Amino acid sequence: MDFELTQEQRDIQKAAREFAQGEFDKEKILEWEQTHTFPREIWKKASELGFIGIHFPEEYGGQGCGVTDNILTVEEFCRKDSGVGIALSLADFSSELVLRFGTTEQKKKYLMSVAQGQFISAGAYTEPDHGSDITLLSTTARKERGSYLINGTKTFITNGTMADFFIVLCQTDSEAKPSYRGQSTLIVDKGAKGFEATEIMPKMGIRMTSTAELSFGDVAIPASSLLGEENKGFYQVLQFFNESRIEIAAQALGIAQGAFDRALDYAKKREQFKKKLVEFQITQHKLADMATKIEAARLLTYNAAWNFDKKKIDPKLTSMAKWFAARTAVEITDEAIQILGGYGYLTEYEVERFYRDAKITEIYEGTREMQKNTIASALIGKLKTLE
Repeated sequence: MDFELTQEQRDIQKAAREFAQGEFDKEKILEWEQTHTFPREIWKKASELGFIGIHFPEEYGGQGCGVTDNILTVEEFCRKDSGVGIALSLADFSSELVLRFGTTEQKKKYLMSVAQGQFISAGAYTEPDHGSDITLLSTTARKERGSYLINGTKTFITNGTMADFFIVLCQTDSEAKPSYRGQSTLIVDKGAKGFEATEIMPKMGIRMTSTAELSFGDVAIPASSLLGEENKGFYQVLQFFNESRIEIAAQALGIAQGAFDRALDYAKKREQFKKKLVEFQITQHKLADMATKIEAARLLTYNAAWNFDKKKIDPKLTSMAKWFAARTAVEITDEAIQILGGYGYLTEYEVERFYRDAKITEIYEGTREMQKNTIASALIGKLKTLE
């Protein structure tokens, strides 16, 4: 059992930290937060340095690294700033489906463009009437003369108004029983006729990232836009979630660590009743609780990533990491505000933004209730095999 990062991983972690410290300008961040602007300038630089798509193979523009290397980068970015960190880490959202199931041509076209900072990607799974239940879809794709015609609506789509292409989960076989056996994933390019993206505003957090509703009205795309096999889309997306949820756990981990850093620094400097806050035992206990929860979340997240890289894909462990890290982020950011008191409520001190951004990690990529369902199903399955 080895809990050490490799030298290469430590170098990646250090490089990500130094990039964030050098490029994440506080004044610009506050402006982007207030104007709901994606940090394109930083995204371009991050792409040039190989941080975006770091887990893509070199032949498709990546660095040939694994999921562990990717989450180390995400953690460091979110530790420095929750808003920019999330925006950068989601710039390649769902492109892993192209990586895992796409043809060579699809990988060259889309992955290369994502890694080079030319394309932003998005995944369209959630629907207004079905929410977290992707076993039921109203969005359909009908094959007709060498094309697919897509009709339907998707909602709460990350990068919705700024993505250059979308991975869309559609019902391609209406007769399939159960229905999820008739779902497929299709690539839809921005600007397709009949396709429209509408921003959903205002929102509590992740204000530098677009969240949109997508509508498809007889959107015709070539049959070559199919990812992998027809009617295998549901299983592809489940596999993608096993990877993406580790990245969300890393977002939450970075946010928690960033909020803790600020709370600790403040407690060391702030004086009350002629004593530093850190001299009060109640503050010491708060910090001890926070640090312990963060370390537990880190071990779960790193373990899930390590297992994925070893091709030991465990949905239970992935859901544990995502659920626990997200809950930890919400708790730690809440406590950080409490330590800062009135200052914690002010925009200038950043922890209020970390708090608002932390909450989404409990919701997207499957709510915490969905993660518990996955964990419980795995446990009950094991119990049945023992009977």
